[in-house]
Amino acid sequence: MLITNERATRSAYPSELQSVMSIAKAEESRDWISAWDSLNPGPTPLYELNGLARSLGIGKLYLKDESVRSDLGSFKALGAPIALARLILRLWPNHNLDPKLLFKGGYRSLLEAFTVISATDGNHGKGLAAAAQTMGCRCVIVLHANVSEEREQAIAVYGAQIVRTKGNYDQSVEEAAHLATTNGWQVVSDTSYEGYEDIPRDVMQGYSAIAAEIVEQTGAQPSQSGAFTHVFLQGGVGGMAAGLVSYLWEYQGEHRPSFIVVEPAQADCLLQSAIQGRAAKATGSVDSVMAGLACGETSPLAWKFLERSVDHFMTIEDGQAVEAMRILANGDDKDVPIVAGESGTAGLAALQVLRSNPDLSAQVGLDAKSCVLIINTEGATAPRVYADLVGESAESVQKRQAAWAGR
Repeated sequence: MLITNERATRSAYPSELQSVMSIAKAEESRDWISAWDSLNPGPTPLYELNGLARSLGIGKLYLKDESVRSDLGSFKALGAPIALARLILRLWPNHNLDPKLLFKGGYRSLLEAFTVISATDGNHGKGLAAAAQTMGCRCVIVLHANVSEEREQAIAVYGAQIVRTKGNYDQSVEEAAHLATTNGWQVVSDTSYEGYEDIPRDVMQGYSAIAAEIVEQTGAQPSQSGAFTHVFLQGGVGGMAAGLVSYLWEYQGEHRPSFIVVEPAQADCLLQSAIQGRAAKATGSVDSVMAGLACGETSPLAWKFLERSVDHFMTIEDGQAVEAMRILANGDDKDVPIVAGESGTAGLAALQVLRSNPDLSAQVGLDAKSCVLIINTEGATAPRVYADLVGESAESVQKRQAAWAGR
């Protein structure tokens, strides 16, 4: 399903949104987290995929590869850690804490009795657990019934206490909030709700680092059209999309690219929000192979940014995402093989659907001159699932990637 958002504008970035998320705050967050040894140094790769661009009948196709941001394997390494750091700074205002030293574990004795908690489908919880381990506080992660044992073990490695709950992601969010209230813990969630916006804002602001790198890697100039006509962004509760949109909208203003947000058909909360004109709930089961996007309720704070900036909202089927995983893994003589997880291929899957239908392509303005950016938000964060879906292990794909690069 594809809808055009009639509320989208081409105006300058509104001042009321800039007071919530801004380039200045994004750069501050980026500077702080650069001190964290868990991140690989430098920007993540921006690959040009000439073979795929030709097969799709577009001018250019680029992929920003967040799978190699860190050993955590996803863009979530940027969100929860920054939110945790800013939370600690707010809770200990008189200690004059150095944010960079916080990311070096310099205040462990101060934080040893401090506990944070969050619900997760996997990647957000892993990012929070890793940051908590570095900073020296306790971490509790709530997992719903559909989160695999493999993803649970990947979080537990970072010392988090795991709590299992019945139901889906949204029910695990409720359970995390209940446990926090009962035990006096602090919730570090990537979705907002009434009275809870500061931490989700900080999570989204952390994701803006991706957009900052894209601007630098493409040589974009302020208030001018950049390298891309179209940018595809994953949905979920809307946090990642809002983080990137806010930066690019502020930087490019009325010359921003067209934004297309993609989510699973059974977890269509953002598309429903566009239809209803407010933060809404999904109409489907929410359960999807795209685990990171299997969210049933839009974050109201994220929606404030997406409502006027996203030009189109779109849903895809699980099988389309899996096929895109295989295509990126295969590569060819023109394109480097890429390890992209189930949620990481949503943008490519959506682009393939649009280019297979002339009417849909026309609706979003895609043609032979279009320059498109997609974001690979995760690698093989569940290696066994990846191997089953792709028919090849992530390690094997990485070996072929190294061979391709060394030609």
